[in-house]
Amino acid sequence: MLYPHWLNPGDNAWQLTAATLVGLMSVPGLVVLYGGVMQKRWSVNSMMLAFIAFAIILVEWVLYGYKMGFGTPWHGLSSSGFFGTFVGQPGGVLGHADLQGQGNIPLVGKTDFPQSSLVYFQFVFAAITPILMLGSVLGRVNFKAWIPFVLLWGSCIYTVNAFLLWGGGWLAHNGAVDFSGGYVIHLSAGVSGFIAAAVIGPRLARDREIDAPNNLAMVAVGAGLLWLGWNGFNGGDPYNAGADAAAAVLNTNLCTAVAFLVWVGCDYLTDRKPSLLGSVNGMIVGLVAITPAAGFVNGYGAIAIGVISSVLVYVAYNYLALLRPFRSVDDTLGVVYTHGFAGLAGGLLTGLFADSAMQLVPGVSVAGGLHLLKWQAIAAAWVIVFSGVGTFILLKLVGLVVPLRMSEADMEMGDLAVHGHEVYPSDIPSLAFPHGVPQATMATGGVAPTS
Repeated sequence: MLYPHWLNPGDNAWQLTAATLVGLMSVPGLVVLYGGVMQKRWSVNSMMLAFIAFAIILVEWVLYGYKMGFGTPWHGLSSSGFFGTFVGQPGGVLGHADLQGQGNIPLVGKTDFPQSSLVYFQFVFAAITPILMLGSVLGRVNFKAWIPFVLLWGSCIYTVNAFLLWGGGWLAHNGAVDFSGGYVIHLSAGVSGFIAAAVIGPRLARDREIDAPNNLAMVAVGAGLLWLGWNGFNGGDPYNAGADAAAAVLNTNLCTAVAFLVWVGCDYLTDRKPSLLGSVNGMIVGLVAITPAAGFVNGYGAIAIGVISSVLVYVAYNYLALLRPFRSVDDTLGVVYTHGFAGLAGGLLTGLFADSAMQLVPGVSVAGGLHLLKWQAIAAAWVIVFSGVGTFILLKLVGLVVPLRMSEADMEMGDLAVHGHEVYPSDIPSLAFPHGVPQATMATGGVAPTS
């Protein structure tokens, strides 16, 4: 037999495709977006920080992280209740049964595709979260400190939030929902990024005063990959290629288009020019806000979420940012607004607009109302407090071993100091040849001759 009896090849093909779309949002989506939106001397550093986070989380995920987020509960302090379903028991997923056996989340149920498809799909979600957080600390975070911090954050913060809301943990058991990561990914990244920016400190004054992107075409390409990649982000979370996946994809694009247009409209209403960067923020707000709701709301709900979230985040981004504590923290790309505030808004609006007629599978639906709104608020409060406090503690621990912040000298030089090359090589003599490139080297095509 070509397929085991439990395997649905259509669902498996879609799950792998959806996972790849989400992966493309990070690599190269956010890689090129960050590389283009930062000043030229920070472009390589921004891209390298994103790449290395993607690689670190994959190794951590398959060795022990996946089972912490989606495995058998670790009953720590209690055999039931909150601490009984707080996080899963760590363990690897590299054996033959894990690679080819049937997918299974113990507290949720089995899938009709292999465990390896489930592991990879959940990995790309785990990987994009610290990369989103990275947007808050670009331009000064120490590359050497970023490596252990990502490993610790993915192990201690992400896995707990994932288990509580997606792995069948206490919050999910009591009715809180997060269709595809408005809380687990975006709210957590926004809060953690803001705390990290506060702890690490601001960029150099000249970087804050002249915040000029080096390549808007790269920004547009990265933004486009995010928009279409989000089809896998929200379309893959029903774990099948059915009607709910299709509805989630359409709702995602509809909400995003509405939020984008509303943001442009707000620019005109406030006598601002509709810039590419501002419009991309509006797009991201729509993508983030629909994420916790995508398969739970109908199209009218998606439009409402797009309008409300775009207006709320626009006001926060342009006006709340002038007040404390926000004005005191240098959040490089405004992640606390476009992901934190947008994720929070989307999660709470899910409590209002969830349509019980929208079925995940026959007989299973989510109904908006006071009960759901209450648990959405409780889940949001948990993610904000746990992610914020946990991030602060982890940063302080890493800071005991390696400085969290680059040296002032390295910050002045940027990519050349940290990585040894620039995104746009110039004809200015490099650091390797402070007095110019030797003629012998030039004559051999840039390769120094050996003696």
